[in-house]
Amino acid sequence: MKTIALIPIDNRSVCYELPKLITNLDDEYNLLLPKRKFLGDLKNNAHINRIFDWLSNLKNIDYLIISLDTLAYGGLIPSRRSPDSFEVIKSRVNKLISILKNLNTKVYAFSSIMRISNNNINEEEKEYWNLYGTKIFDYSFNLHKTEVTCQNDSLVAANCASIRVPENILNDYLNTRNRNFEINKLYINLKKQGIFDTLVFSKDDCAQYGLNVKEANLLKEYSQGEKDIYIKTGADEIPLSLLSRAINSNKKIKIAPIFTQPDSINKISRYEDISVSESVNSQIELSGGIISNLENADLILLVNNFCDIQGELVMNINSQLFNKELILPDKPYCIADIVNANGSDNNFVDKFLSKTDFKQFYGYAAWNTTGNTLGSVISSALTFYKAIKPNNLAFKILQLTRFLDDWAYQANIRAQIRENSNNLSNNIIKEKMIKFENILFNKFDLSNLNLTYSYPWNRFFEIEVNINSTIK
Repeated sequence: MKTIALIPIDNRSVCYELPKLITNLDDEYNLLLPKRKFLGDLKNNAHINRIFDWLSNLKNIDYLIISLDTLAYGGLIPSRRSPDSFEVIKSRVNKLISILKNLNTKVYAFSSIMRISNNNINEEEKEYWNLYGTKIFDYSFNLHKTEVTCQNDSLVAANCASIRVPENILNDYLNTRNRNFEINKLYINLKKQGIFDTLVFSKDDCAQYGLNVKEANLLKEYSQGEKDIYIKTGADEIPLSLLSRAINSNKKIKIAPIFTQPDSINKISRYEDISVSESVNSQIELSGGIISNLENADLILLVNNFCDIQGELVMNINSQLFNKELILPDKPYCIADIVNANGSDNNFVDKFLSKTDFKQFYGYAAWNTTGNTLGSVISSALTFYKAIKPNNLAFKILQLTRFLDDWAYQANIRAQIRENSNNLSNNIIKEKMIKFENILFNKFDLSNLNLTYSYPWNRFFEIEVNINSTIK
């Protein structure tokens, strides 16, 4: 048995429980994580020293996957809020280095490029975001766009002067960005020294232009010539991709993407800065697969993509309905449903679940962004496809979890609950889930499972599906 250790981004189910569900697909692998209570959440930072203690006591692990944001700042969200100085954060990085030198294992590390949300919601940002979020986004977008398109300093100044953000707030924001950027440059130096075997920078909530996109380009230049440094659009799926990369390190699986809307693969999804086609190829590469043509492929990635503009179920924007016959591949396949952000395409799922033969089926996802969906389903499909000791019950439970979350809750129940109530009631979810549970139990031949649901961060955005089955 091989052992992988993982330090997640935070304590959300997709960060903590989903990696377990994926590792459970192959009984040859064992996954170690710090206690969930040590990780951060929406309002609280991770217990960094507790996690360092856990890391120091690891023995005989084959791979270590690290969220650098967790150890440097206390988590992904704290990386945007932390008031700590560069020197304080660097001291934590130095502590990490000393521990890693004693572990003698392959290290896959990832860090975020600080996002810029185009809204006035400060739930995951600094307090002033509720007043100046969209203005800071516009400042960032216009500054970078003007630099790229004309390099005219006077025009840059004119564009940015029209976006009124108080000087003290703008300076605080830019100083935080610069601190994080310098820490990311430090990680590149560590990769060059051999401290990390693979290093990934994630671009979360991107647009075509912005300081985050500019920083990504600068990091790419700074890492020129160094192998196994990746800059990826996405965030929460990155540890899953690295988990797959570790599991598939000795055998490359050939993956052929096919699209329900092949004429639209150059469209750009919401919250991303690259085309659907580029996102697909990037996620296959990071997960340890090889892009292939249909004839030579081991595994097919069926992408249910949008025609023109991706829907956004959070904002009640539903993309086009899937109105053609669904023909499933005659080879092993998995499905990335990206017609909408934040949930499934109902018509597509209805057609898929009407099929009776799932022998070649290797997974489904419609989780949040295009990158989230692709990274999670590719990771799980690759792991199950090449499993040395495949666990079929674990596969069924993983699919049940994804369909209940991405399809039942995100694409259907969430809007119903929010329309009729602001009550974050676990019982209300359960009542509405039962009909979806019955459909899925029948399709995946499951029974005697007791399912409960919760809001782990006390908001409608995500739920946790709790299943009582003991897989291993």
